[in-house]
Amino acid sequence: MASRLIDEDPELAHKHALAASRRAGRIAIVRETLGITAYATEDFALALRELRTYRRISGKDDQIALMVDSERGIGRPDRALETGRAVDRTTLDTPVRVALAIAMSGARLDQGDLEFALGELEIPELDPDRAFEWSPALFSARAAVLEDLGRAEEAEFWARRAEVAAEALGVDEAGDEEMFVEDGLIEDWVDDYDEDELASGDLDAVDGAAAVDEPDTDDASVDADASVDADADAAEPSIEDEVRELLGEDGASTTPDASEPSDKDA
Repeated sequence: MASRLIDEDPELAHKHALAASRRAGRIAIVRETLGITAYATEDFALALRELRTYRRISGKDDQIALMVDSERGIGRPDRALETGRAVDRTTLDTPVRVALAIAMSGARLDQGDLEFALGELEIPELDPDRAFEWSPALFSARAAVLEDLGRAEEAEFWARRAEVAAEALGVDEAGDEEMFVEDGLIEDWVDDYDEDELASGDLDAVDGAAAVDEPDTDDASVDADASVDADADAAEPSIEDEVRELLGEDGASTTPDASEPSDKDA
């Protein structure tokens, strides 16, 4: 319930998480959920405490970005930076590493260090020609810092890149599929291409690779599919058949057999 409500009603989601913590406070995901809902309701002190507990129980650093942001929420950017630097970023999953970079950049902004804030975002994932789930937030964060620095033209470029990436990801929810962004156009690239070429970022290496043969859908195949669907519908048992089966009659008539004596005859 907390997961379902977190976006539309954070307060109610937080109440569900609190109820879960009272019943299963030693389970890692319960403490993680409580930390996330506390963060969503801007109770940053509680969020930090719960996320620390989650990390201690689970041994995972996948909520490190929220921990850094919670330190910022409390008003401790110095502690936020210390928390982020204490983690080996090479061990983090890519989305977590990107989220941490954004949080660290925010902490630098809190200190008024704009150039350092921009430097925190200089990570390999900052590729304007590719869009992943983390790209819109990363591009937007860079645009915001550039704007603060007075570099309006660059800020506009990255803001536009963020919009294009968000639109692309919203249109195609292909999971692990990779999107390439070039001149405002999005092309889908399925994951069965050569991984080395995709990882290199060389668009020319895979130029035209997105062309995928589509199955023929002539009239004959459509008619065949329709025939199969019709047969499936005809074979599907009716509600009455299912009821008789549940009652153990298995298709038998619901009226008493004339060959058997009724209670009245007895």
